[in-house]
Amino acid sequence: MTDIEIGRAKRARRAYSFDDIAIVPSRRTRDPEEVSVDWQIDAYRFSLPILAAPMDSVMSPATAIAFGQYGGLGVLNLEGIWTRYADPEPLLEEVAGLQGDAATRRLQEIYAEPIKPELITERLREVRAAGVTVAGSLSPQRTKEFAKVVTDAGVDLFVIRGTTVSAEHVSSQAEPLNLKEFIYELDVPVIVGGCATHQAALHLMRTGAAGVLVGFGGGAAHTTRTVLGVAVPMASAVADVAAARRDYLDESGGRYVHVIADGSIGRSGDIAKAVACGADAVMVGSPFARATDAPGHGFHWGAEAHHHELPRGQRVQFEQIGTIEEILFGPSRVADGTMNMVGALKRAMATTGYTELKEFQRIEIVAE
Repeated sequence: MTDIEIGRAKRARRAYSFDDIAIVPSRRTRDPEEVSVDWQIDAYRFSLPILAAPMDSVMSPATAIAFGQYGGLGVLNLEGIWTRYADPEPLLEEVAGLQGDAATRRLQEIYAEPIKPELITERLREVRAAGVTVAGSLSPQRTKEFAKVVTDAGVDLFVIRGTTVSAEHVSSQAEPLNLKEFIYELDVPVIVGGCATHQAALHLMRTGAAGVLVGFGGGAAHTTRTVLGVAVPMASAVADVAAARRDYLDESGGRYVHVIADGSIGRSGDIAKAVACGADAVMVGSPFARATDAPGHGFHWGAEAHHHELPRGQRVQFEQIGTIEEILFGPSRVADGTMNMVGALKRAMATTGYTELKEFQRIEIVAE
């Protein structure tokens, strides 16, 4: 790839967002009814290649259960409001009523409440009792502290999710999490991220992770690019990490690590483009904040929004357009890609002649 000269002392490579690319029709078309969007990671098979992001505005125990029953994987934020308060509903209603910068200050106060291990156990067992796959998320900083509680509660998939996660974190203040050692000793598959480069992804894959999350700084509620200046356009990031998956497959003698796009996926076309760039599945947050049954009451925020020293996210408001089920499966009452996301993915695949996700990864794309 040709570098671009930023100035005499700095060169850069061109990177592309999902908005910068488009999927090219092929010579064949299919009926959407013939398309399968099934996805499997480790021993767990899903009828949707969609993970609901571990954000308190979209995933409660109840919505995680519903999402699992719809065929996806709902990931519960185990450092969130549901593991700090026995009854968070009054606080969720309060957050929805806050104005301007007061929302950030109040979120910092709410999330200063300590995490309660017994609530982690209770929330995960509630999801397990419903008979769906159980997934919970911790940040790298909290993983050591709460990992045993999480695994003892019976989690099926363990998610380690941060703005950026490194297999080579260096700290002079405390012993960092040794991802390779931690994953090796754990009895459940681990999904870890985010990352956005070939090298960083390859290092995460070598830790033994079952899946790698791609992306940081690009979500609808993130301000990481504004605050830290850190971001990588998602189309290029997914394609680079997909290349790392291919290289690791050869290096490891056949071990396949799943690539999960996590960020800048606001509409159904973004899901199709993520798969076209090489993703096996996507992690989605903001589209579900539009749901009438989402816990955020039309508002959306992530863990970065309440950081006690340097918030890198904000509470944003969305128009509520339908239930989570309608956002996934329709029928759509809008023409902007925010409803019937699964139907749109199937139609994109059918329009280009593909019936399986792995095949669709080979579709031609163009830069606009």
